[in-house]
Amino acid sequence: MAGIKPQGKVKIKWSPKFAYAIGLLATDGNLANDRRHMNFTSKDEELALLFKECLGLSNKIGKKTRGTKPFKKYYFIQFGDVLFYKFLLGIGLTPAKSKTLGTVDVPKKYFFDFLRGLFDGDGSFYSYYDPRWRSSFMFYTTFVSASREHIEWLRSILKKKLMVIGYVTFGGRGNGYYQLRYAKKESLKIIKKMYYTPAVACLGRKRLKIQRALGIIGIVL
Repeated sequence: MAGIKPQGKVKIKWSPKFAYAIGLLATDGNLANDRRHMNFTSKDEELALLFKECLGLSNKIGKKTRGTKPFKKYYFIQFGDVLFYKFLLGIGLTPAKSKTLGTVDVPKKYFFDFLRGLFDGDGSFYSYYDPRWRSSFMFYTTFVSASREHIEWLRSILKKKLMVIGYVTFGGRGNGYYQLRYAKKESLKIIKKMYYTPAVACLGRKRLKIQRALGIIGIVL
Protein backbone atom coordinates (compact mmCIF):
# COMPACT_ATOMS: atom_id res chain seq x y z
CA MET A 1 0.00 0.00 0.00
CA ALA A 2 1.43 3.35 -1.05
CA GLY A 3 2.20 5.82 1.71
CA ILE A 4 0.29 9.06 2.08
CA LYS A 5 1.99 11.88 0.23
CA PRO A 6 2.81 14.91 2.37
CA GLN A 7 0.55 17.90 1.86
CA GLY A 8 2.26 21.24 1.76
CA LYS A 9 0.92 24.11 3.85
CA VAL A 10 2.81 26.65 1.75
CA LYS A 11 1.98 27.20 -1.88
CA ILE A 12 5.36 27.06 -3.57
CA LYS A 13 5.02 29.63 -6.31
CA TRP A 14 7.28 32.63 -6.82
CA SER A 15 5.64 36.02 -6.43
CA PRO A 16 6.65 39.35 -4.85
CA LYS A 17 5.22 38.32 -1.46
CA PHE A 18 6.68 34.81 -1.63
CA ALA A 19 10.16 36.19 -2.45
CA TYR A 20 9.86 38.70 0.39
CA ALA A 21 9.04 35.90 2.83
CA ILE A 22 12.06 33.91 1.62
CA GLY A 23 14.22 36.95 2.40
CA LEU A 24 12.78 37.07 5.91
CA LEU A 25 13.47 33.36 6.38
CA ALA A 26 17.04 33.81 5.17
CA THR A 27 17.64 36.32 7.96
CA ASP A 28 15.34 35.73 10.93
CA GLY A 29 14.16 32.23 10.10
CA ASN A 30 15.35 28.85 11.31
CA LEU A 31 15.17 25.37 9.78
CA ALA A 32 14.94 22.60 12.37
CA ASN A 33 17.16 19.53 12.06
CA ASP A 34 14.11 17.28 11.73
CA ARG A 35 13.86 18.34 8.05
CA ARG A 36 10.25 19.31 8.53
CA HIS A 37 9.75 22.31 10.79
CA MET A 38 10.59 25.98 10.28
CA ASN A 39 10.45 28.94 12.62
CA PHE A 40 10.40 32.68 12.07
CA THR A 41 11.14 35.00 15.01
CA SER A 42 11.09 38.80 15.15
CA LYS A 43 10.89 41.58 17.71
CA ASP A 44 8.35 43.22 15.37
CA GLU A 45 4.85 41.78 15.54
CA GLU A 46 4.13 43.44 12.20
CA LEU A 47 6.92 41.43 10.57
CA ALA A 48 5.61 38.15 11.99
CA LEU A 49 2.15 39.00 10.66
CA LEU A 50 3.59 39.88 7.25
CA PHE A 51 5.50 36.60 7.12
CA LYS A 52 2.36 34.68 7.96
CA GLU A 53 0.32 36.54 5.35
CA CYS A 54 2.90 36.24 2.57
CA LEU A 55 3.10 32.46 2.94
CA GLY A 56 -0.63 31.99 3.54
CA LEU A 57 -0.15 30.30 6.91
CA SER A 58 -2.92 29.69 9.44
CA ASN A 59 -0.62 28.99 12.40
CA LYS A 60 -0.87 31.22 15.44
CA ILE A 61 1.82 33.74 16.29
CA GLY A 62 3.38 33.06 19.67
CA LYS A 63 5.25 35.31 22.09
CA LYS A 64 8.42 34.70 24.06
CA THR A 65 10.98 36.68 26.04
CA ARG A 66 14.76 36.62 25.97
CA GLY A 67 17.61 37.94 28.08
CA THR A 68 17.43 39.36 31.58
CA LYS A 69 15.24 42.11 32.98
CA PRO A 70 14.02 44.15 31.29
CA PHE A 71 13.06 41.18 29.12
CA LYS A 72 12.89 41.62 25.36
CA LYS A 73 9.67 40.44 23.76
CA TYR A 74 9.73 38.45 20.52
CA TYR A 75 7.03 37.13 18.21
CA PHE A 76 7.38 33.80 16.46
CA ILE A 77 5.53 31.46 14.15
CA GLN A 78 6.45 27.79 13.79
CA PHE A 79 5.08 25.38 11.23
CA GLY A 80 5.83 22.03 9.62
CA ASP A 81 5.92 21.44 5.88
CA VAL A 82 8.17 18.74 4.41
CA LEU A 83 7.77 19.95 0.83
CA PHE A 84 8.52 23.57 1.64
CA TYR A 85 11.50 22.49 3.76
CA LYS A 86 12.92 20.55 0.78
CA PHE A 87 12.29 23.56 -1.44
CA LEU A 88 14.24 25.82 0.93
CA LEU A 89 17.16 23.39 0.95
CA GLY A 90 17.05 23.38 -2.84
CA ILE A 91 17.42 27.15 -3.14
CA GLY A 92 20.28 27.41 -0.65
CA LEU A 93 18.92 27.68 2.89
CA THR A 94 20.22 25.24 5.52
CA PRO A 95 19.54 24.46 9.21
CA ALA A 96 22.83 26.17 10.16
CA LYS A 97 22.34 28.98 7.66
CA SER A 98 23.66 31.84 9.79
CA LYS A 99 27.25 30.98 8.87
CA THR A 100 26.81 28.62 5.92
CA LEU A 101 24.39 30.68 3.82
CA GLY A 102 25.81 31.47 0.40
CA THR A 103 23.90 32.07 -2.80
CA VAL A 104 20.11 31.90 -2.75
CA ASP A 105 18.45 30.78 -5.96
CA VAL A 106 15.85 33.52 -6.45
CA PRO A 107 14.34 34.33 -9.87
CA LYS A 108 15.73 37.59 -11.28
CA LYS A 109 12.21 39.00 -11.52
CA TYR A 110 11.76 38.82 -7.74
CA PHE A 111 15.28 39.58 -6.52
CA PHE A 112 14.46 43.01 -5.06
CA ASP A 113 11.45 41.61 -3.20
CA PHE A 114 13.80 39.03 -1.69
CA LEU A 115 16.31 41.80 -0.94
CA ARG A 116 13.61 43.81 0.85
CA GLY A 117 12.98 40.75 3.02
CA LEU A 118 16.68 40.58 3.89
CA PHE A 119 16.63 44.28 4.67
CA ASP A 120 13.56 44.10 6.92
CA GLY A 121 15.01 41.08 8.67
CA ASP A 122 18.59 42.11 9.40
CA GLY A 123 19.26 45.29 7.45
CA SER A 124 19.26 48.89 8.59
CA PHE A 125 19.05 52.47 7.37
CA TYR A 126 20.47 55.50 9.11
CA SER A 127 21.06 59.13 8.26
CA TYR A 128 22.83 62.17 9.71
CA TYR A 129 24.34 65.53 8.88
CA ASP A 130 28.08 65.22 8.30
CA PRO A 131 29.82 67.95 10.36
CA ARG A 132 32.76 68.01 7.95
CA TRP A 133 30.71 69.63 5.20
CA ARG A 134 28.12 72.35 5.48
CA SER A 135 24.57 71.20 4.70
CA SER A 136 25.78 67.68 3.96
CA PHE A 137 23.05 65.15 4.73
CA MET A 138 24.28 61.54 4.57
CA PHE A 139 22.44 58.23 4.66
CA TYR A 140 23.39 54.56 4.42
CA THR A 141 21.62 51.29 3.65
CA THR A 142 23.16 48.15 5.16
CA PHE A 143 22.73 44.39 5.01
CA VAL A 144 24.10 42.07 7.71
CA SER A 145 25.03 38.39 7.81
CA ALA A 146 27.30 36.07 9.78
CA SER A 147 28.25 34.52 6.44
CA ARG A 148 30.95 36.26 4.40
CA GLU A 149 30.03 34.16 1.37
CA HIS A 150 26.43 35.36 1.46
CA ILE A 151 27.43 39.02 1.84
CA GLU A 152 29.89 38.79 -1.07
CA TRP A 153 27.26 37.10 -3.23
CA LEU A 154 24.77 39.83 -2.41
CA ARG A 155 27.35 42.48 -3.23
CA SER A 156 28.14 40.87 -6.61
CA ILE A 157 24.46 40.67 -7.61
CA LEU A 158 23.82 44.31 -6.73
CA LYS A 159 26.93 45.34 -8.65
CA LYS A 160 25.67 43.54 -11.76
CA LYS A 161 22.15 44.86 -11.50
CA LEU A 162 22.72 48.45 -10.35
CA MET A 163 26.45 49.14 -10.82
CA VAL A 164 26.84 49.83 -7.10
CA ILE A 165 30.01 48.86 -5.25
CA GLY A 166 29.40 49.28 -1.53
CA TYR A 167 31.91 47.98 0.99
CA VAL A 168 32.10 45.16 3.52
CA THR A 169 33.13 45.46 7.16
CA PHE A 170 33.40 42.93 9.98
CA GLY A 171 31.94 43.67 13.40
CA GLY A 172 32.08 41.95 16.76
CA ARG A 173 34.64 39.56 18.16
CA GLY A 174 34.95 35.88 17.41
CA ASN A 175 31.50 34.96 16.16
CA GLY A 176 30.86 38.37 14.63
CA TYR A 177 29.03 39.50 11.53
CA TYR A 178 29.70 41.02 8.13
CA GLN A 179 28.05 44.25 7.09
CA LEU A 180 27.51 45.32 3.49
CA ARG A 181 27.07 49.09 3.43
CA TYR A 182 26.00 51.50 0.70
CA ALA A 183 26.32 55.28 0.96
CA LYS A 184 24.04 58.00 -0.37
CA LYS A 185 23.95 57.69 -4.18
CA GLU A 186 24.28 53.92 -4.27
CA SER A 187 21.88 53.57 -1.36
CA LEU A 188 19.24 55.55 -3.22
CA LYS A 189 19.48 53.24 -6.25
CA ILE A 190 18.84 50.21 -4.04
CA ILE A 191 16.01 51.84 -2.09
CA LYS A 192 14.13 52.79 -5.25
CA LYS A 193 14.34 49.18 -6.47
CA MET A 194 13.25 47.67 -3.16
CA TYR A 195 10.27 50.01 -2.80
CA TYR A 196 9.25 50.05 -6.45
CA THR A 197 5.58 50.54 -5.60
CA PRO A 198 3.69 51.75 -2.50
CA ALA A 199 1.92 48.38 -2.32
CA VAL A 200 4.96 46.17 -1.62
CA ALA A 201 5.02 44.08 1.55
CA CYS A 202 7.43 45.73 3.97
CA LEU A 203 8.05 46.69 7.58
CA GLY A 204 6.25 49.99 8.01
CA ARG A 205 8.60 51.60 10.51
CA LYS A 206 11.64 51.07 8.29
CA ARG A 207 9.94 52.44 5.24
CA LEU A 208 8.72 55.47 7.18
CA LYS A 209 12.24 56.11 8.48
CA ILE A 210 13.55 56.10 4.90
CA GLN A 211 10.71 58.32 3.66
CA ARG A 212 11.42 60.92 6.32
CA ALA A 213 15.13 60.96 5.54
CA LEU A 214 14.62 61.25 1.79
CA GLY A 215 12.07 64.00 2.37
CA ILE A 216 14.86 66.15 3.80
CA ILE A 217 16.54 66.19 0.39
CA GLY A 218 13.26 66.52 -1.51
CA ILE A 219 12.88 62.93 -2.70
CA VAL A 220 9.49 61.22 -2.44
CA LEU A 221 9.49 57.44 -1.97
